[in-house]
Amino acid sequence: MQRSIFFLGLFTLVIFCHCSIDPEPHHDMTEWKSYLGGPDRSHYTELSHITKANVNDLEVIWSYSTKDSGQMQMHPIMANGLVYGVSPSLEVFALDAATGVEKWTYSPSGDRHLNTSRGITYWYDKDEAMIFTTSGPYMYAIDPVSGQSITSFGDHGKIDLRSGLPAYARDWFLCSNTPGTIYKNLVFMPVRLSEGAFAAPGYIQAIDVYSGDVVWTFRTIPSAEEKNADTWRIPADAPKGIVGGANNWAGMAIDTDRDILFAPIGSAAPDFYGGIRQGDNLYANSLVALRASTGEYLWHYQFTHHDIWDRDPPAPPNLLTITYDNQKIDVVAQVTKQGYVFVFDRVTGKPIYEIEEIPVPASSLVGEMTAKTQPRPVKPLPFARQAHDITSQNFNPYTSDSTTLIHKISQYDRRWYAPPDTSGIFLLPGYDGGAEWGGAGADPENGILYVNSNEMPWLLKMNENKKSSKSSITGADLYSQYCANCHQSNRQGIPASGFPSLIDLHKTMDNPEVIDIISTGRGMMTGFPQLSVIEKEAIANYLLYPADKHEAISAAEDLYTLPYKHAGYKKLVTDDGMPIIDPPWGTLHAIDLNSGDYIWSRPLGITPTLREIGKHETGCENYGGPIITANGLLFIAGTKDGYFRAFERDTGELLWEDKLPAASFATPNTYAINGQQLIVLACGGEKLGTPKGNKIIAYGLKN
Repeated sequence: MQRSIFFLGLFTLVIFCHCSIDPEPHHDMTEWKSYLGGPDRSHYTELSHITKANVNDLEVIWSYSTKDSGQMQMHPIMANGLVYGVSPSLEVFALDAATGVEKWTYSPSGDRHLNTSRGITYWYDKDEAMIFTTSGPYMYAIDPVSGQSITSFGDHGKIDLRSGLPAYARDWFLCSNTPGTIYKNLVFMPVRLSEGAFAAPGYIQAIDVYSGDVVWTFRTIPSAEEKNADTWRIPADAPKGIVGGANNWAGMAIDTDRDILFAPIGSAAPDFYGGIRQGDNLYANSLVALRASTGEYLWHYQFTHHDIWDRDPPAPPNLLTITYDNQKIDVVAQVTKQGYVFVFDRVTGKPIYEIEEIPVPASSLVGEMTAKTQPRPVKPLPFARQAHDITSQNFNPYTSDSTTLIHKISQYDRRWYAPPDTSGIFLLPGYDGGAEWGGAGADPENGILYVNSNEMPWLLKMNENKKSSKSSITGADLYSQYCANCHQSNRQGIPASGFPSLIDLHKTMDNPEVIDIISTGRGMMTGFPQLSVIEKEAIANYLLYPADKHEAISAAEDLYTLPYKHAGYKKLVTDDGMPIIDPPWGTLHAIDLNSGDYIWSRPLGITPTLREIGKHETGCENYGGPIITANGLLFIAGTKDGYFRAFERDTGELLWEDKLPAASFATPNTYAINGQQLIVLACGGEKLGTPKGNKIIAYGLKN
């Protein structure tokens, strides 16, 4: 869920570097050069220095402190004896992989964009290499040895990722916070966009790593003459650009041998009301396979038709090989927020396991036309409970007020794919999944998938919109249109859900700073650069001094109003912040894709307040994926309780755990240097209300 949170930090650094490499050769070095371990996104290593027998001897070998504290979703990269990462303020750093000693840092100059980064992109070919990092809409090229800009790339070392968009959207919000995917001399960058009306279109673009030029573009919202354009029925009198999105934000995988790029495409915008974009909306909410070298369309599969639930694919797919019907088949597997795994033949796109189209309820909202059916795989079974699995008996047992919880469960629509309405529906899995952006790990040769999951119920509710005339538009009107979705109409936010309060904002921020954040975004909040200066000032004045009488302004154009608006993101929790349903609230699974059956499932994490009273099988919310070792281990952090854990990958048995200096909501990396295997992870905390941190930690065995 790439949503508009007003004050959290999210943004991506992607570095581009063109230099000779290996200035200080290291012996016995096994690198980890790519996001999530490789182009297949398997999170997998054959390193075997750390074993089931010695995992309990793991200890911190080195640590590095970033200059600033806060959430780090960053997945480190190790190449050429250096660990590359990104700080909460988007400073790129290079550390000696053996010692953690800082070698250099790089901060994009003059660009104030503070979106959380999931790391850098490392390109290499024979004896040359480049790093790419991003800040807001800009992509930078950096020399991986010196940390200096590569001025031959783009415009003196950077490009604007909006340059390939239609002219009307080139000033609209776009950022990139997930590392790119590499194929030969091309890089494919994920992008985040706004989720309301007037979001930019989410084209997939192939960028030349040397020049920064766009080589090819695939339009995820087809133009009028293209195939599947008829799945977007937009009123002829609708304002230009009102419908957008359908972007890859979660990252991609690539079969380099077959020249196939696999891109999971997100939701269309506006997100929760689709009356302005009737039809199935291809290629939104789909896995799309393209010829990587040319952008030629090969095949697609849509996971949610006409999405009005924010059911965008949350992570890159995994490339594996399975044995099915006595045949070896190379497959691509996509995990979803809904808690499903969809498995396809990589070449043909044919599903390995049957997928049924199940009739679903129709919408009661005026103008909304929901799809008649939605797809559901017969196998594997879902790895997260569905709303319709929950009854009034599934209430949280660790609270005395069971009557209130039973009422909260019973009052909301819990049907499968219940359409949003003005009464509210019980959304489980919630907006973040199910599966989330950390993605699944895999044993790529043996066809086993390992996925961590959340079971946090949310309320999805729509409110009728009151249309304002141009003459009466105020800062309060603009706030209601662009900000109240996350921060609530009363500005109180939902801190337990990660949406901070904006009350008393004048005590911590001034007018220029608020306007800057409105323009560029921060954290998970998307920016609104398309607003005029006077509109931004009106919102800032309202936020800083809401009690004052604010004059109506003359907006740049009429404030376009949809019939309904999302009522905001709200977790269904008890007074002390636990889910209203019974545990487990976080789980970890091993799924055999050769058969579609589960090998094991277990709770992941321990809710901190319940650990104190000896309740250890609760699970808790988690973000960030696992790494898998060939010799039988699974390492994962990601949990709200702030532990790093090792499991026996064949049985799910917990073998080891260690309390981190701050919770790590990120996927680790592992590499070997000078005869020592290290596991590195970022510990930034902040998410889910956890304390902030600023540590990069390397675990290993003492030599």
